[in-house]
Amino acid sequence: MKTIHSAPLICMLLAAAGCSSAGPSTTQANQQVATTSAALSPPPGGSATLDLGSTDPSEVVSVSIVFKVRDPDLLESFVRQTQDPASPLYHQFLTVDEFDFLFSPTPRDIQRVSDYVSSFGIQVGATMADRLVLQATGTVGQFTKAFDFTMHDFRRGAATWHRPTSAPRLPRALSDVMLVAAGFSTQPAFLPKNVTTQALVPSAQPRVTLPTSGTATGVPGSYTVGDFANQYDVGPLYAAGIDGTGSTIGIATLAGFDPADAYAYWKAVNLDVRQDRIRQVHVDGGGKIGRGGSGETTLDVEQSGGIAPNADVVVYDAPNTDGGFLDVFYQAASDNVVDSLSVSWGEAEIYYEAALNGGTDLTSELYAFHQVFLEGAAQGISIFAAAGDSGAYDTSGQIPGSSNPLTVDSPASDPAITAAGGTTTPYTVTGADFGDSSVTASYSVTSEQVWGWNGLQSYLNANDVGGQNDWSLFSTGGGGGVSVLWDVPWYQDGYPGQRRSEPNQALTTTDPTTGTVTTLLQLPASYEGRNVPDVSADADPFSGYLVYQGGRWTAGYGGTSFVAPQMNGVSALVRQRAGGRVGLWNPMLYRFARGRRGVVRDVRAGDNWFYQGVRGYDPASGVGSLDVDRFARAVAGSLSWEE
Repeated sequence: MKTIHSAPLICMLLAAAGCSSAGPSTTQANQQVATTSAALSPPPGGSATLDLGSTDPSEVVSVSIVFKVRDPDLLESFVRQTQDPASPLYHQFLTVDEFDFLFSPTPRDIQRVSDYVSSFGIQVGATMADRLVLQATGTVGQFTKAFDFTMHDFRRGAATWHRPTSAPRLPRALSDVMLVAAGFSTQPAFLPKNVTTQALVPSAQPRVTLPTSGTATGVPGSYTVGDFANQYDVGPLYAAGIDGTGSTIGIATLAGFDPADAYAYWKAVNLDVRQDRIRQVHVDGGGKIGRGGSGETTLDVEQSGGIAPNADVVVYDAPNTDGGFLDVFYQAASDNVVDSLSVSWGEAEIYYEAALNGGTDLTSELYAFHQVFLEGAAQGISIFAAAGDSGAYDTSGQIPGSSNPLTVDSPASDPAITAAGGTTTPYTVTGADFGDSSVTASYSVTSEQVWGWNGLQSYLNANDVGGQNDWSLFSTGGGGGVSVLWDVPWYQDGYPGQRRSEPNQALTTTDPTTGTVTTLLQLPASYEGRNVPDVSADADPFSGYLVYQGGRWTAGYGGTSFVAPQMNGVSALVRQRAGGRVGLWNPMLYRFARGRRGVVRDVRAGDNWFYQGVRGYDPASGVGSLDVDRFARAVAGSLSWEE
């Protein structure tokens, strides 16, 4: 787990690994669909949005100019080599300076861009440490002239924002070095991936149960980090003194929070933690503290920091904008102080398609995300993203009157990130759990299975629970499926159980008055894309968790928002067990699932409304759930193939 410290050594190792002659990247975006567009106005439709006209040209905005990495194929190949046990680069990771030396733009290229934007009166600020992001501040009028686009103000209800209405154009002379200028849109675009039983089934009555001793409750819906540890075999690591010591966990989020809530949670579940372990980094001014989003940040910290109780925690929070979401990752990668990073925010990947953004065609934000995830992997940072909570239909319910095509969530669909999916663990409910004591028939989950509520829906309808037989829980469940934007990555290529995109998938809307159907986007059939998720854990609110926020406890919390930070906490334990950073999990997950007994637990039942839990890999639970102790031992090289 050593770190390379000299440029000559980097070059020598790259040459030895054959990286310098790397061919085209095995991870490419599907240009048939991903037409280099940004998610400017997701989701389209919905309640009436008023166009208020042109944005005041004197309004001041701050923008992040993202540069292209030099030699992206080399970067892809380098990351691949760090996960190849036969390579001299196996688990050899870069510092920020070394990444800069190999992949960042030259000072001359940065100066070219600075000179260009300065010529319009725009103030150029500092670059981040990796020199991939340049901050710039100016007026709307200055930026629209520099990048030849228009920007309007909008209002929907009480919410107002501004965003481009035509595509910002990068100067041709700078297209070799500039990737995207982000931050023009202030429209909140990304959703947290958590759910509660009461939000989805209002009559549900989850009861709060706290541990009387130890860290676990043993009560579904009131589970704690101690219950996660019991379910997924973390105990042997704790018994060996593995508690995250020496590791730093990172949380990437789009909302602020009160650290006192996390400390109160850990105390209540009988964890003894340092009272100065949390540090907050407010990116672009930081995220708002309020309803909804702050709960996401709170649970992320409580879960990850509870699973690794002696790890440090750094929370990177930014505004919920396209620029804020990019900057939070670039800041974390540039700082390079976290060993692992999780994010539980996202949106359907197809919302990046230009057809859903009025034809607006921007340099791809998808690539900007991808290269920073690769940077993290090259530096040994393990990154996790929630796969979503709408089963195989990630756009479900977001566009009134629309169809529900099979879709996956972004950034979880990015090949350089570990996608965290959802399962259900055993629980039993009767009508009384839904406020209807007349229904004594029960619904039970008897073993871990894919999280999907079609079985629960059938029970509610068949028993007329609550006096209604038209319960619709579609499509609540663990996100999963096949990306139509990203090619199948090398670590999944040829892996049994991989699926291709299904035929006859389109995003359409139906006019409620005329019945006219409009096709917004036709998705490709039989596309050999990245399969999501990679690994899963309990995410069903009925077998879910407690959250403490704002002085009160809430039971019945769930969503893949829990699984991503849980894997983040596990990664801190794995790092300590291995003696250093381990980088991108995915190649190890798939390798161990095929060759090391018991490292993953196959999930062979349930479905996420389309994909079934089957033997081996499936786009509902990935390779399955983890035996954390065995996974940590396998990564550290102390688990034999025979065990």
